[in-house]
Amino acid sequence: MDVRELAVRDAYEFIPSVFPDQRGFFVAPYQEPAFVDAVGHRLTVAQTNNTVSRRGTIRGVHFKETPPGQGKYVYCARGSLLDVVVDLRVGSPTFGRWEAVRLDSRTLRSVYLAEGLGHAVMALEDDTVMTYLCSTGYEPEIEHGITPLDPELGLPWPSDVEPILSEKDAAAPTLAQAREAGLLPHYDDCVAHYERLRKAESETTSPSPERAHG
Repeated sequence: MDVRELAVRDAYEFIPSVFPDQRGFFVAPYQEPAFVDAVGHRLTVAQTNNTVSRRGTIRGVHFKETPPGQGKYVYCARGSLLDVVVDLRVGSPTFGRWEAVRLDSRTLRSVYLAEGLGHAVMALEDDTVMTYLCSTGYEPEIEHGITPLDPELGLPWPSDVEPILSEKDAAAPTLAQAREAGLLPHYDDCVAHYERLRKAESETTSPSPERAHG
């Protein structure tokens, strides 16, 4: 599996090998060794979600207060979608930056975004299925969003596709409004959270003194 770090810090694209034969093909969208090597800790999966969307459906930009935040590992199980990661962490060197990755059911490429980053997708085909593994469960009281149509943010939605939004996403604030209201995560808090996850991983994988000495 190949891994590419995105322009947004703490977000990655994972590119698995696809093995076709006369029956179809086999692919492993998530592979723990590659994930740990890139991110520095295992992916805790508290919940898996599937969405089925009409062409043009936009979901996001969603984020969760950090900590605990919500890391997401996203792939497209059917159809195709445009996946967009946005840096919403106040104080981040890449604050306000975004990167878009096309995900589809032929390559099964995946995107991982760490806690504190914003996430949005647009379905490019009818009946597109998005699957995502979440590090924490649904907690509506600490989950927020910004409008995916924020003109200052300028997310790269295709101009030939009519966007379809939920009432909640359509009414969400702009990035500037969310920052002014104090809704956005802070970069230092997020980095401290990532370091705790990596430290816990190190302690889990390091041999105990008894084992180290036989």
